[in-house]
Amino acid sequence: MKKFAIILGLFLGSTGVALAQQGDPEAGKNKSQVCAACHGPQGTAPTDMYPHLAGQHEKYLYKQLMDFKTASETGGEEGRNNAIMMGQVASLSKQDMADLAAFYASQDEPKGDTAEDVIAKGADLYRRGNPESKVPSCAGCHGPRGNGMGLAAFPDISGQYPAYVISQLKMFRSGERANDPNGMMRGVAEKMTDEEIELLSKYLHGLY
Repeated sequence: MKKFAIILGLFLGSTGVALAQQGDPEAGKNKSQVCAACHGPQGTAPTDMYPHLAGQHEKYLYKQLMDFKTASETGGEEGRNNAIMMGQVASLSKQDMADLAAFYASQDEPKGDTAEDVIAKGADLYRRGNPESKVPSCAGCHGPRGNGMGLAAFPDISGQYPAYVISQLKMFRSGERANDPNGMMRGVAEKMTDEEIELLSKYLHGLY
């Protein structure tokens, strides 16, 4: 798919979480070796089970790590509940998390593609939402190209694997994932059909 200008909070809204301190990308690179098995050496995941981290906004990455940490400390009652990540962050300090966020944010984001028969319908859903079911426009929070807003910690959702996007939207819809401020993504996803979730996920893979 070409670069179409054209929510998802795979991934969210305003976080209320500030970086604890300035992250050091070089230190983050040294600390990221254990992350590479799932997310790749530079943050490009080798399998669609896991998200790409390369090029993601630093504040968003830091918030997710903090949310996993909170879940590990509360037995999953708060934060973002994920068994693998809760184990990975349990021993990380705030500086470690800031360094990792800085490293992945400094990497080039991967590029995907979208099938031609998905582009028109996907672009319409992304730009306008679904007025009949009150699904809002994704572009309002994630921008015309899916790049998000770093200062507000709205994530970059362009180029993510469709399978990962589908899994996160369905978890927001069911309430299994609940680390979205003010329930923003849960409110959006609960209005979406399986068909809309699949269409949007395919579209986002090639959006830049």
